[in-house]
Amino acid sequence: MHSEPAIPSEMRALVLGGTGFEHMRIEQVPTPRPGPRQVLARVDAAGICTSLIKLVEQGPAHELLYGWDPARWPLILGDEGSVTLVEVGEELQDSYCVGGRFVIQPAVDHAPVNHRERYLKGAESVRKVAVGYTLAGHLAEYILVAEEVLGAGCLLPIPDPALPFAHAAMAEPVSCVISAQDHHVHLAQETGLSPRSTTKGLKPGGVTVVMGAGAMGRIHVDLAFAYRPDAIVVADPIPERLARVRSLFEERSGRLGISLRTVPVSAIGEALKALSGGRGADDVIIAVASPEAIESGLRLVGRGGVVNLFGGLKQSESRVPIDTSVVHYREINITGSSGGSPWDVAHALELMAAGEIDPALHITRVGDLSHATRLLELVEAREIDGKAVVYPHRPADEILAVDSWTAEDERAYLDMSPPE
Repeated sequence: MHSEPAIPSEMRALVLGGTGFEHMRIEQVPTPRPGPRQVLARVDAAGICTSLIKLVEQGPAHELLYGWDPARWPLILGDEGSVTLVEVGEELQDSYCVGGRFVIQPAVDHAPVNHRERYLKGAESVRKVAVGYTLAGHLAEYILVAEEVLGAGCLLPIPDPALPFAHAAMAEPVSCVISAQDHHVHLAQETGLSPRSTTKGLKPGGVTVVMGAGAMGRIHVDLAFAYRPDAIVVADPIPERLARVRSLFEERSGRLGISLRTVPVSAIGEALKALSGGRGADDVIIAVASPEAIESGLRLVGRGGVVNLFGGLKQSESRVPIDTSVVHYREINITGSSGGSPWDVAHALELMAAGEIDPALHITRVGDLSHATRLLELVEAREIDGKAVVYPHRPADEILAVDSWTAEDERAYLDMSPPE
């Protein structure tokens, strides 16, 4: 095997050893070593994802655990991160090199290769696994990249070596937004006798509504500009969130000639009526886990529009009444997506490298791996407005609250020299 020197025998990791937050803690665990068709990577930066809350709360009942019981077989959490290879298995020497930088797409479309006995019925019906769930996650100093990840093409090279670790770690949440907006499909006819044509993505020249101005809602706004709608309306009950949307995107909206409106939820109907001439929205993205927002979004969408159920609801709240007459008579589409694909992650990295999206705008907390449990608690309590990133190899006493996190900020924090 080719390896980086001085890989420690033990590492720190965020481990889930049961169901519930009381079973989640930072532990010293053996550093894994790769088998012949595996690689080991150093975790350079890792993100704190809200989806972990459902995993911790549901345990074996979570749909991506397939009965795997963390009380018997503890899990290393973390589905967002950027990594550098430090050891390559014997059979992969011609495919990977120590020092290569990558992002892992955590939604792995591959049947389990290892530990099949830990899944219900020996994993006979399992076709998709996930990093940070039954596969080792990023909230650790090192991560074992197993056969499933490599077989599904989910280890994706970072195209620009100057891309900051924290920015690359944002590729996964950005990929989720890319995938979600890619699921929008609009039908059009030039005349009643013309065949229908399809347009993928948000409608150019239309009106896009984003319900929820939290971290993921703002990434939706960021990427929506690329489709060149006439207007983007962002609704949220928290004035500070709306103010942040304006501070981040008003200059760009003016430069592109796209109207940007931020409104409290109670005023969205009136604002949309004025912007659309009473037609309603062409695209409505529900970027908040709220049954009320879903019902509201269905009332806002216009004829031929699309409603995207992006914010995942708790199992106990997942059934929402739908007025089928809206679907029928307005001919709307209701869509959703669960994560991205490897292409979405690769595209997110390309957009970052090209400067078409700036992940610095979306990072508002920075810390050490030891802060992961506290950061997840703050996320659950909705006390963090933005994305949180930790550096597993940079010990820190305090969590930093920041307005943005640039390449220069990261270099100073890690005491690194700028790239030549």
